Amino acid sequence: MFCEKAVELIRELQRTNDGQLPAFNEDGVRQVLQEMEALYEHNQTDVNETKSDGRGDLLPSIRLRHCCLLRNQRCVAAYLYDRLLRIRAVRWEYGSVLPANVRFHMSAEEVGRLAALGSTGRPPSWLTCRRRAQVQWFARYKKSLASFMRSLGAGGGLDVTQDMKAPKSLYVQVRCVKDHGELEMDDGTLVLLKKNSQHFLPRWTCEHLIRQGVLEHVVS
Repeated sequence: MFCEKAVELIRELQRTNDGQLPAFNEDGVRQVLQEMEALYEHNQTDVNETKSDGRGDLLPSIRLRHCCLLRNQRCVAAYLYDRLLRIRAVRWEYGSVLPANVRFHMSAEEVGRLAALGSTGRPPSWLTCRRRAQVQWFARYKKSLASFMRSLGAGGGLDVTQDMKAPKSLYVQVRCVKDHGELEMDDGTLVLLKKNSQHFLPRWTCEHLIRQGVLEHVVS
C-alpha cells in the first residue's frame, strides 16, 4: 500500500524518547523516494495518455497517486525536520563535544563514504548529502550559539546551557568514570581527573562532563 514506508518513518520517531537521536534510517528514506519516483513516472504516463487519447477515466488514479506523492513528501520533510530539532537539543544537553554514539548516529560511515566518492569522482547521492547536511547544520548551530554566548555578560560571556535547572548547591561531589586528564578551574588551578578519583568541584565546571559520562554525581 502506498505511503506505508513514509508513515513508518514517523512512527519510528514517535517510538524514540525525547532527547534521543536515533540512527538515520537511510533504507527507509530511500524506499520512500523510490516509491515517489515510481508514482511520478506512472502519473506522467497516464497524464500524457489522457491528453492524447482523452482518457478521462484515468483522472481518479492520477489524483490518488498525486495525493500519495504529497503525503510522502510531507512525511520525509517531517522526519528530517524532527531530526534537526533533536540535533539542536543534543547541543544543549551534551555541550559542544558530543558522545561517540551520538556522532555515529549523525554521520555513521559518512566520512569513509565521502572519501571513497571523492577518490572515484562520482557525485554523492541525495541521501549522503542529507546526512552530511545534518552534520554541517549542527556545526553552524554550534558556532552561532557560541557567538551568542560570548556576546552576553558585558563581553565576558555567559554559558546559557549551564544550570538548565536551578541547582540546590554551587558545588557538587563527583567521581571520575574514566581517565580524562587535567581540568582547569576558573582560578587557574588544575585538577587531575583520574578514573575512580573523587572531587568536590563547582557545578558549572563539571556539568557538561557529567552529561558526557566522564564524571558521575556522588549522592551522599
